[in-house]
Amino acid sequence: MTEGAAAFIWLAGLVAWFVIRLPYQRRARRIRIVAAQRTLSERLVLPAAGIGLSVIPAFHLATGVFGFADYRFRPWMGWCGLAVEVLFLALFYASHRQLGRNWSVTLEIRDKHRLVTDGPYRYVRHPMYSSFWLWAIAQAFLLPNWVAGLSGIAGVGLLYFGRVGAEEALMQKSFGDEYRSYAARTGRVVPRIF
Repeated sequence: MTEGAAAFIWLAGLVAWFVIRLPYQRRARRIRIVAAQRTLSERLVLPAAGIGLSVIPAFHLATGVFGFADYRFRPWMGWCGLAVEVLFLALFYASHRQLGRNWSVTLEIRDKHRLVTDGPYRYVRHPMYSSFWLWAIAQAFLLPNWVAGLSGIAGVGLLYFGRVGAEEALMQKSFGDEYRSYAARTGRVVPRIF
């Protein structure tokens, strides 16, 4: 695999992310919100993830601005990136599909919201975050640049650590013991092995 092919795979993953998310985003606008948490942190971490996963790498690929931070690309990096990218997209799609009308981009509870505990949610409470971590790892393999390649990990880290606690608190408030029982038997982003 070449460095150019790896960059194309990264770009194709970005397009696929958009194509998967778009219909759910459109549908979510039509469903009434009954509870929401819109804190300053929430307003900052979502753009941070987007900047790290798309803006910085796209800007670098278009301009070469971070060329000073390039390192040597090796074909195995591209193949590993491709494999992780496929896992990311599969989990991202499965997470959206399982959530259906319950999905929202921000911390919201929608009308007739139910606690989803099947599909990938059977194993982890936050498979969408798991998919974002996979996306960031794929980006690190596919873009051999210390800034553009690792900006996804930084962005997802800010999103995850800045948001998951508030999300779990909202779910506990909304679903009470049902959510606490669910949380006791599942991992946050990595399945429990035991």
